Amino acid sequence: MDISVIIPTYNAQEYLPTLLDNLSKQTIDFELIIIDSSSSDNSLEIAKKYTKNIITIPQTEFDHGATRSKAAKIASGEIIIFLTQDALPVSSKELENLVQVLRDNPEVAAVYGRQLPSKNATLFGKHLREFNYSNKSHILEFKDREKLGIKTAFLSDSFSAYKKEALEAVGYFKAGTIVGEDMHIVARMLIAGYKKAYCANAKVYHSHNYTISQEFARYFDTGVFHTCESWLIEKFGKAEGEGKKYIKSEFNYLLQNRAYLQIPNFIVRNGAKLIGYKLGKNYKKLPKWLCKKLSMHKSWWDRWA
Repeated sequence: MDISVIIPTYNAQEYLPTLLDNLSKQTIDFELIIIDSSSSDNSLEIAKKYTKNIITIPQTEFDHGATRSKAAKIASGEIIIFLTQDALPVSSKELENLVQVLRDNPEVAAVYGRQLPSKNATLFGKHLREFNYSNKSHILEFKDREKLGIKTAFLSDSFSAYKKEALEAVGYFKAGTIVGEDMHIVARMLIAGYKKAYCANAKVYHSHNYTISQEFARYFDTGVFHTCESWLIEKFGKAEGEGKKYIKSEFNYLLQNRAYLQIPNFIVRNGAKLIGYKLGKNYKKLPKWLCKKLSMHKSWWDRWA
């Protein structure tokens, strides 16, 4: 099977030299496509050393779904791997391990890999990765929603792979999602009868050290997404108890690491997430200027709200 790797970039010169050098040492051959949102740094110059397949779009046109669809439609591969510019494969076999799941399982349309915390990750960043990305692989289908709720459709495009024929079958990514283009398309794939996989032995380093205000904004956007795409909750249901499970796990993680001084941070951080999510769910009751101020993806409000 032919493989294409797509990386959306914007001012990525901090990451690209290491990432692209890493990709050049992977154990499988692939077509590399960079889709750049008019970077103002040296991203394009760096990318040109590794590929001729570079698409440039105006920064104002970047869209989580539409940008990925644009590159995927051009890609020649039967399997399409998506990476973000700050995700770094752990070894030279990670891409091979990821696509092997699609090769071995005809019914699986999409797979995502394990994300390990970066070296500079805070305890909160480390815990998030350990909670969401276990060391056990699995394959899920639509009926699993009865047990797992909306988490059945969870997938991260920071490190994922799709069969192009499945992307085409469901109409590619939806344009205009503020976040969650990956969950949106996987949900549609599951409803269409495909399966989704998680591959724990395909690994990248990828984590964020979000501030409390960034956590608030991220959860505000998640709330907006769940309101805009309310059918997801209707079709899959809520991840019952998942929030409480996460908070309990994070608190225990801090205790295990004797990070007692971080407990006030823990309380404020999770309070900010909850308030942000609730406000996002009710964004239609708020003035647009305030929504834009509270959001992490501010340009979305000018194009789609």
